[in-house]
Amino acid sequence: MTELLTAAQMRAIEQAAIESGQVTGLELMERAGAGVVEAVLEEWPELGEGAHRAVVLCGPGNNGGDGFVVARLLKERGWNVEVFFYGDQQALPPDAKSNFTQWLTLGSVYFLGFPRLAEQDGVVFQTATFAQSKTEVLIDALFGIGLSRSLAALEPILGCIEPNLNLWDKEWGWPHLVSIDVPSGLNESGRLGTGNEIFVADLTVTFHAEKKMHVSDPDICGKVVAKDIGLHG
Repeated sequence: MTELLTAAQMRAIEQAAIESGQVTGLELMERAGAGVVEAVLEEWPELGEGAHRAVVLCGPGNNGGDGFVVARLLKERGWNVEVFFYGDQQALPPDAKSNFTQWLTLGSVYFLGFPRLAEQDGVVFQTATFAQSKTEVLIDALFGIGLSRSLAALEPILGCIEPNLNLWDKEWGWPHLVSIDVPSGLNESGRLGTGNEIFVADLTVTFHAEKKMHVSDPDICGKVVAKDIGLHG
């Protein structure tokens, strides 16, 4: 069995690869996004043909950057993709910001309840309902392994997410919920809240190797798939 990694070990492996010149951060992000799309189509082969609808929720760090890559790759497959962003684009890490900018050439970004931001740089400020029609896939690229507080402490994000989850439940049933790296609301210390403060994934796509949190809380992570992104160690 492959050794389970901590979040710190995974960051160290990525950083060592980048510093060695083996790979760039942008290349890792591209491989991660491609791995997520591959895992989704492997899990639900019926999504491999035709146009489908996905909502991608992106956060303020590199997990959000992975989400922008996923959105772009799905859009290139002909999907109807909407991207909602919790963060300040000016404060994004460089690789995530690059993929944010790439996505803007294909579609809009809607702010997901982030305070004190107005329309700028082609980005629309919106906290309205995003469950406008049947959605096959919801991508959780909000926080990944780096979250230290419950989602309830990050208001008004829950005020935007919860009504949409309720609407999906009543009108359309549930979309396939796919979390990148780890469901938002969970970290190595365990669950950072209760109820809708934690995403409960059908599929969690992580990279290089599974992490300890995937085994400690399998009910939250759903099926866990570790995608190879060309790292060693």
